[in-house]
Amino acid sequence: MSNKEKQIKYWKENIRYVLILLFFWFIVSFGAGIIFKDFLNSFKIGGFKLGFWFAQQGSIFLFVAIIFIYVYLMNKLDKKYGYDK
Repeated sequence: MSNKEKQIKYWKENIRYVLILLFFWFIVSFGAGIIFKDFLNSFKIGGFKLGFWFAQQGSIFLFVAIIFIYVYLMNKLDKKYGYDK
């Protein structure tokens, strides 16, 4: 495989990871905080409605987790294509 082909495959896989992680980011931030708020508010965590909790606290935990997942995936991808040096 030529260097150009390797770069194209690397970039396509990177974009795929980004799109998947952005999907989860969207579902949590927009979905849990706005769309599913009424349903989630029927549950409580620590005395707060779950919709409020996701909008204010829970989404932040997931956003940080997404960062760590992306770092893990990119380290794995770098090793796969030999860019980890």
